[in-house]
Amino acid sequence: MRLLRRGRAGTARARDHRPQVPAPPAWLRWLPPAYLAVVLAIEPVTPVDWPVSFLLIALPLVAAYAYGPLAVGVVTVFAIVFEGVLAGTPCCAGRPVAYLWDRHYVANYACTTLVGILGAILAVHRLRRERTLATVRTVAETAQRVLLRPVPRRLRQVSVETLYLSAAAEARIGGDLYEVVPTEYGVRLLVGDVRGKGLVAVETAAAVLGTFREAAYDEPDLIALARRMERSMSRHAAQLPGGEAAERFVTAVFAEIPDHEPVVRIVNCGHPPPLLIRKGAATELHPGDPAPPINLGVLVGNGYQVDVEPFHPGDQLLLYTDGVTETRDPGGSFYPLAERVAPWTGLSPRELLDRLHEDLVAYSAGRLEDDIAALVAHRLPGPGRG
Repeated sequence: MRLLRRGRAGTARARDHRPQVPAPPAWLRWLPPAYLAVVLAIEPVTPVDWPVSFLLIALPLVAAYAYGPLAVGVVTVFAIVFEGVLAGTPCCAGRPVAYLWDRHYVANYACTTLVGILGAILAVHRLRRERTLATVRTVAETAQRVLLRPVPRRLRQVSVETLYLSAAAEARIGGDLYEVVPTEYGVRLLVGDVRGKGLVAVETAAAVLGTFREAAYDEPDLIALARRMERSMSRHAAQLPGGEAAERFVTAVFAEIPDHEPVVRIVNCGHPPPLLIRKGAATELHPGDPAPPINLGVLVGNGYQVDVEPFHPGDQLLLYTDGVTETRDPGGSFYPLAERVAPWTGLSPRELLDRLHEDLVAYSAGRLEDDIAALVAHRLPGPGRG
């Protein structure tokens, strides 16, 4: 009995966690009544010889786009009855009762029944596709949570906030990535962007994050960390079919905030420059000697340079992907990140990212064309905490 109860409980929990199919928009739900209202509006102004009731044949098909098969069946019966009312009721349609069984109207009833059956089949097919899409979307959201797991808001002397926006609301998953790891060398951060889209980009992002989460604890400095990421990415790319290995690379920026030094160390591998936000100014931290993206280091050697910048309590570091700076306004101008962020230097990390999100949507007129990932690290006063 205990096993049976557990099985039933498990089934109940599984039902509770089934993907929820989104409800059709309101205008689509109101479309069948609106269509019927149009037919009723036309009926009084048309001659008796014009059988407007024939327009009701399409009513079950209209209902199939917003309702389930049972509702479509009810609408079909209603349409047939209403066709009869319009066909042979002297008080309402001005036609004799004999019209009710006229062969043209009988054909009308038969066509409405056939369309109703087809509409019910269409409704079943639509619901199945919507459930499939909801399942796929749920899997994508789960994969995204595993790929970009929640980052702790407080890590020793650093508070961290993140932002992820998908250009396609249906997808919610892409190749932009970020991660924050507290190590004995300090808090280490990563923001990267995988070339390409789709499942291959997601797989590559997962490989990059997996390597970083392991190597960040082991490697003594950012140069060694970048080299290890390069080796791991090269092995991963070598397993790709055909000539995709040479085309699979990742732009990335690595940052390290030591616990007891007011500095931030940065290695930039072909990625947009971080933004240092301090005292009413936002400054782009361009690398002194730019390194190539991960998996392209073999083309120019393994030279990496660490740039060291002052990073005092109250300073903030904004790491982001190119989806931010490549956002365009309706006129085609790129988003001026440093210029827009400069007035927001007094905001907290969460408020800053929220303002950035709102500003990007407004600047692009609601048409973001690329995925966006951003991370803000804020240096806190006082001694570090484990």
